[in-house]
Amino acid sequence: MGLPKDSGFDLHSKRPTGPRNLITDVAGVTVGQVTVEDESRDIHTGVTAVLPHQGDLFHEKLAAGVAVLNGFGKSAGLVQIEELGTLETPIILTNTLSVGTGLNALVKYMLERNDDIGLTTGTVNCVVTECNDGTLNDIRGLHVTEEHVRQALDNTGETFEEGAVGGGTGMCCLGLKGGIGSASRIVEGKDAAYTVGALVMSNFGEPGNLVIGGVHYDTAKCKRAPLTTEEKKDKGSIIMLLATDAPLNERQLTRLARRSAMALGRVGSYSGNGSGDIAIAFSTANRIPHKSESDTVMIKTLLDDKIDGLFEAGVEAVEEAIISSLYHAKTTVGICGHKRYGLVDYIETFEK
Repeated sequence: MGLPKDSGFDLHSKRPTGPRNLITDVAGVTVGQVTVEDESRDIHTGVTAVLPHQGDLFHEKLAAGVAVLNGFGKSAGLVQIEELGTLETPIILTNTLSVGTGLNALVKYMLERNDDIGLTTGTVNCVVTECNDGTLNDIRGLHVTEEHVRQALDNTGETFEEGAVGGGTGMCCLGLKGGIGSASRIVEGKDAAYTVGALVMSNFGEPGNLVIGGVHYDTAKCKRAPLTTEEKKDKGSIIMLLATDAPLNERQLTRLARRSAMALGRVGSYSGNGSGDIAIAFSTANRIPHKSESDTVMIKTLLDDKIDGLFEAGVEAVEEAIISSLYHAKTTVGICGHKRYGLVDYIETFEK
């Protein structure tokens, strides 16, 4: 997936993609989605679930890092990742007012799979991320249910749709229709080849600022009238997930997550005051036990001096994932008559 080779857009990427050009090119990572849509009721929302590995994630945690590039966001579970550097649940992506619903559903999902949580061991740090889809979706209607979240968790796979689907169904980005996008890159190391995969939920940026491969697209044309001061703001949010099979520790993963800011700059964002720009990076290379008879755990870690290729791959993958979310998105008319063009329709209508 990602951007098709015949898309007409050249991002000048230096590194090859994985076989699917999706975050699931990192072995063990799967994605499930539920789209909740009823145009007659202005419902355009949903859930995307990412499983970092297929085992017992609570007892076999993964190293993880978080970068809060701009903190205008309401995600749950980030504080413990920042403190402990581990990920112990799937990651849910949905709309802002459905974070509580996503959290309840994910807690129940984890309790069903782990009889010890809250009894013989501590509780669980569930990770739920969000963007505000209220421009197109009746967000006050609270249309995402716990059942939707469970369906997404129970039906993950290595292939999945991009664009206006799942958690990205009602999102807007840089004056166009945003949504879910994904891409991957391969990094050849001395000892092994590593994969870096990205998945984004794009809902950010000032209309008129879109840049693809160094070419500016004036998406403010879509409105056919001068933008108001409020419309000119770089606001919204983006959730950026980075997965890799490279053996990175939590400090290195935080550094990788921070590099996603470069991808945002490449596509025309400056992370405005009202934008929640959050990146989570995790590595599947090491399993960190919840409990151990030993006081020490052996963790394999890449040398810092060898990490530049992964940084570059992460920036490229996030950049393509953002553009892919726009490319695959369908033109949508939502609540209050708000209309956002998909990138392909925008090119056909306004650029040609």
